[in-house]
Amino acid sequence: MRLFNTLTNKKEEFKPIREGEVSIYVCGPTVYNYVHIGNTRPMIVFDVLRRMFEYVGYKVVFVSNFTDVDDKIIKAAKQEGVSEKELTDKYIKAYEDVRNDLNLLFPTYAPRVTNTMDAIISFIDSLVKTGYAYEVDGDVYFKVSKIKEYGQLSGIKIEDLVAGASERVDENDKKEESTDFALWKKTDEGIQFDSPWSKGRPGWHTECVVMINDIFEGGKIDIHGGGQDLKFPHHENEIAQSMACHHHPIAHTWMHNQMINIDNQKMSKSLGNVVWAKDMIHELGCNVYKWFMLSSHYRNPLNLTDEVLGSVKKEVAKVDNVVKSTSLYLQTNGVSGDDYCKETVDTMVEALQDDLNTSLALTQILNQVKSLNQLIRAKEKNNETILRNYNTLLKMTAVIGFVFESRQLTMEELELYQNWLSAKEAKDFETADRLRMELIKWEII
Repeated sequence: MRLFNTLTNKKEEFKPIREGEVSIYVCGPTVYNYVHIGNTRPMIVFDVLRRMFEYVGYKVVFVSNFTDVDDKIIKAAKQEGVSEKELTDKYIKAYEDVRNDLNLLFPTYAPRVTNTMDAIISFIDSLVKTGYAYEVDGDVYFKVSKIKEYGQLSGIKIEDLVAGASERVDENDKKEESTDFALWKKTDEGIQFDSPWSKGRPGWHTECVVMINDIFEGGKIDIHGGGQDLKFPHHENEIAQSMACHHHPIAHTWMHNQMINIDNQKMSKSLGNVVWAKDMIHELGCNVYKWFMLSSHYRNPLNLTDEVLGSVKKEVAKVDNVVKSTSLYLQTNGVSGDDYCKETVDTMVEALQDDLNTSLALTQILNQVKSLNQLIRAKEKNNETILRNYNTLLKMTAVIGFVFESRQLTMEELELYQNWLSAKEAKDFETADRLRMELIKWEII
C-alpha cells in the first residue's frame, strides 16, 4: 500500500504504528451553516480510505471533530436569534444527515470542542509553562520562532511570513512576533470559559492537536487528513504545537484533498455559487453524488459542470440497470447464493491501495458491468456464472461505499412473472400482453 505523504511530498509505503491497526484523524466542520459540497469531498475521500483499510483486514480508529466554538458561530447565532448551542446542535444534525444520506461510516469518535475544553486549557497551560507560549492581557499566543521545523508541511518559511506581515502592521497587535498565533482569546462576547488567563475561548489551531492527544497515546497517529485549504496555517500550527509538546509532527502520513470548482470558478459566497450538499444529494442521489466526487483523483481539483454530471449519470445508470436486470433474472429463475470472485474485488482494491486511485477503481466497476451484461445477453446462459459476477459487482460497489440495491420481488410479483412466461409458452398472446403490461407497470421488466 502506497500513499502520498504531504509532509514529505512523495508517495510512500504505508507502515502502521501498530501492526494490524490504523489511526486516522480528519478535520471536521465548523458548524455554523449547512454543509456545502466542498466539505463533503474529504468526508467521502477518507471514508473510502477507511473502507479500504478495513477490507484488507486492518482495525481502524477513525476520528473527526466538530468545531462548535468560533466567531462565525457567534455571528450566525445572533442572526438566527438562537443560542450558540442550539445553532451548533442544529448544524451538527444536518452534517450527520448528510453523512447518513451519503452512506458514510460514522467516526469511532466525534469530539466537540465544548466537550474538550478542560483538556484544551490544560494543554495550553503546559505550553505556557514550558516557554512555548506566553500570555498578554488575557490572550495567549504560541511562539512560532521556538519551532525550528516550522514550515515543514507547507514549505512556507518564517522569514517570508515576517516579511509579509511587516507590510500590514497592526498597532493593536499584542503579539511579540507577527508570526505567533492565538491559543486563547479573552472575550466578553459569545460563549466563554474560565481559564488561568481570562474568561474566553480557545484559538482554532489548538483543538485538533488536543483531541488527538486525548484519544491516541502520545498524540501520535498514522494518518492526518483534511482539505488542501487547511494545510497552512491550520495543520502547520497543529504540527508546531505537537513538536513543542511531543517532538513529533502528529502523523506519519499527512493527506490533503484538493478543492472543488463550479464551472471552472472557485466556489465562494462572494460569487454566489455555493452549492449545499443536502440540495445536491436530493437532486442527484447518493450514488451519482459520490461517483462524481470519486471520478477524479483526490489530489486533483474537481470541476462541477453540467457536462461532467451528465457523464457521471450515464455511468451510474449503467451500474443501476445491470443490477436491476440481473437481480430480476436471478430471482425469476430461482438462482441464489453469495459466491463472488474475490480476485476481481482485490484487483479493484489494489487500485485504491495505490494512493486511492478511485478513478481506476470506478473503471474496473464499469468493466465488471460490461462482463455481466455480456453474460446476461448470451444465448446460452450459465446461471451460476451470472450469479457469481453479479455478486462480485455488488461487492465491488459496497467496498467503496455505494448503495446499489437489487430489486426484491414479492411472491405475488414472482407469480405474475411466471404466469406471463406460461401464457407465452401456451401462445395465449392476449393474456401474455395483458400480463406484460402489468409487469412493466410494476417495473419488473
